[in-house]
Amino acid sequence: MPMDVDVQTHARTLTLRSADHVRVGPFAIRYNPGWSLKYANYAIPDQGAEPTPAELDALVAAFRELDRMPRLEFLPTWAPAVEPALLAAGFTVENRAPLLACAPGALLPPKPVDGLVIAEPATNAEFDAAALVQHLGYGGTGEPEAGTAQWLRTAASDGGVAALATVDGTPAGAGGCSVPVDGLSELAGLAVPADFRRRGIGAALSAHLTETAFARGCRVVWLEPGDADVERIYASIGYRRVGEKLNISLDPA
Repeated sequence: MPMDVDVQTHARTLTLRSADHVRVGPFAIRYNPGWSLKYANYAIPDQGAEPTPAELDALVAAFRELDRMPRLEFLPTWAPAVEPALLAAGFTVENRAPLLACAPGALLPPKPVDGLVIAEPATNAEFDAAALVQHLGYGGTGEPEAGTAQWLRTAASDGGVAALATVDGTPAGAGGCSVPVDGLSELAGLAVPADFRRRGIGAALSAHLTETAFARGCRVVWLEPGDADVERIYASIGYRRVGEKLNISLDPA
């Protein structure tokens, strides 16, 4: 199976396994009730889906009922008829993001960072610290929602990976690898506070998460970089492009 199909299958399987997912016609909504961040709530079409206008109306209505922005993340090659249908229904393309992947033999060692310690959170205080790093790293203010820490707890307890990085005892990064499916895991939620960026912490944390996932039996770790600068960080530790994902949404009415 091509790597991009593997990745899309993995993302869809995790969505369908979630207790809070919602099925609407040929779509599965990945819904996080305790985490309103748009990147944590989106739909994935069934492979080869050809949605009707009525099915798209039902999808939008379901998102509205959940109090979430109508939004989808998927590989266009997975369901070629979906993007034109969404555009005709008024959706707007946010971006076309590269998908990167790494296999065990390709992982490269990062540059060392003085004073950096990376460990899996174990206590509530450590999970809360990791969640706060992620919340602020993605532009949030105040305290994070409950679902932010829950994602890391689920990853850590169900075979995935969670990590908190500190520099001289101060939280300096956090992230995780999702619960594996058929040997694949997604590296997601990686965040480094502004005061700690450009020190190599992101690369070191990513390499640690990836290596730990491999040690736990994963054959591939994949991710979506936030921008070209972030992609270069992942490329420096061995990640390479395997496809492109469409992020598309409908602005609130």
